[in-house]
Amino acid sequence: MMITSPQLVGAERHGFFTREDGVSDGLYASLNCGSGSDDNPAHVEENRQRAALALGVTGDQLITPYQVHSADVAVVGPDWQLGHRPKVDALVTRESGIALGVVTADCVPVILYDQAHQVAGVLHAGWKGTLAGIVGNTVEAMVSLGATPGAINAAIGPCIAQPSYEVGDEIFQAFTRVNSEWGTYFVDSGREGHHRFDLAGVVASCLTTADISLIDQLQHDTYADEARFFSFRRTTHRHEADYGRQLSAIVLEASR
Repeated sequence: MMITSPQLVGAERHGFFTREDGVSDGLYASLNCGSGSDDNPAHVEENRQRAALALGVTGDQLITPYQVHSADVAVVGPDWQLGHRPKVDALVTRESGIALGVVTADCVPVILYDQAHQVAGVLHAGWKGTLAGIVGNTVEAMVSLGATPGAINAAIGPCIAQPSYEVGDEIFQAFTRVNSEWGTYFVDSGREGHHRFDLAGVVASCLTTADISLIDQLQHDTYADEARFFSFRRTTHRHEADYGRQLSAIVLEASR
């Protein structure tokens, strides 16, 4: 049900959830946590409740944004209204006892944790958000709460892997215009004008640029592993009507 990272030292309550052990059926089987899907809302709510329970919180303490493939970050403070869903793609906090989460289905989820300063963050990085700067902005938001980049541990969760991710030349051009070194994350796909893209590799490089060196890149391909993960691209290739989303989340422990 949940994959954890040894890199997130001290963050016992975190996880990259799989699609397993939920109540949804059909295209959404079974732990679909995507409120934006066309799944039965009662099923989605039950799935979110199950994920929250696994994290040691209640369903209404699980905070997820309305994701829009942006570079925007929200700071969850003491006055945060539970149920509020801002249009952002990352959340950061110093508040204990709440779960920060994002949902993905091929895009890159990243959980960040500074144990020394008790600051946590989570982000959703598609190619658009990565290009716009979501990774660096999330680190900056954590720093504004007292974190230091050298103390931040990062885990890159299940996402579409390079062998499964073919993109057009326009994506290659967009990334290399911003940073020519990012060209190394593209390889020829064997089809004219197309490349295999290592999006997680670019996300890792953005973390490094933000002075984070403690990075765990989990090797799980959401496209290839249908039994455990939802995949937007797999759904697209099959011409299916919709797809589920898996949750990635972290909870700060109360001060000891």
